[in-house]
Amino acid sequence: MSKDPTINTTLFRAMSLLEEICTAEHGISAADLDRRLDIPKPTIHRLLKQLEEQQLITRELDGRNLLPGPRLHRMAMGTLTNESLKAPRRQLLERLAGEIGETCNLSILDGHQLLYYERVETNWPVRIQLTPGSRLPLHCTASGKLFLALMPHHRRRALLSTLTLDIHTPYTITSLSILEEQLVQIARDNLSTDNEEFLQGMVAIAVPIFDQVGRMQATLAVHAPRLRHSIESLMEWAPLMRQIASELEETL
Repeated sequence: MSKDPTINTTLFRAMSLLEEICTAEHGISAADLDRRLDIPKPTIHRLLKQLEEQQLITRELDGRNLLPGPRLHRMAMGTLTNESLKAPRRQLLERLAGEIGETCNLSILDGHQLLYYERVETNWPVRIQLTPGSRLPLHCTASGKLFLALMPHHRRRALLSTLTLDIHTPYTITSLSILEEQLVQIARDNLSTDNEEFLQGMVAIAVPIFDQVGRMQATLAVHAPRLRHSIESLMEWAPLMRQIASELEETL
């Protein structure tokens, strides 16, 4: 029995649609996909309907723009946390944690929150317990502010308009104008800090991890109790963190 040649063509086209939707900096419309891809318009609409029915894509509130759906999100998170694929990342984190002597972690942006998905802890009796899978606010964490600073301006404005700048410590920034000023400096430095803004007694710095086309996809951060480190002493490790971040880009 001969194989149907349209099966591979359909799969390829569906994958092309998913790739465009997943790599777009913001929501993308069917008209945008029609302009970018050499796929007949009726086929695009038929495949988009099927992908939406399978929860692989979803629509923004306006109903026009398309985004990755919950099922695709679960698949992506499953890939990131796959034990076999985590090994190279963990080796690099262990190398960094061994050099610095403090806990190191990787984080990604998950909607309007920060998601910790990998970490290597130190053996100090005093340490900060933030387990993989923890979701943290953006406005008062080093990694969260880094994501805000380096995302496209229109996306940051939209996200900031929905955020509640809750107070976590006496040092939490709760003024939107002050936060935006700090984000400008963070974008210039490609480095962010948390000076006891999320947890009193904890300091942290974070650097970005980029994909192959220069878009930020994750952060590499180190945090420590204030009794062992200041922001200034952690900054001494920034060059090594940038080097490790560059190596991590190959594993993500």
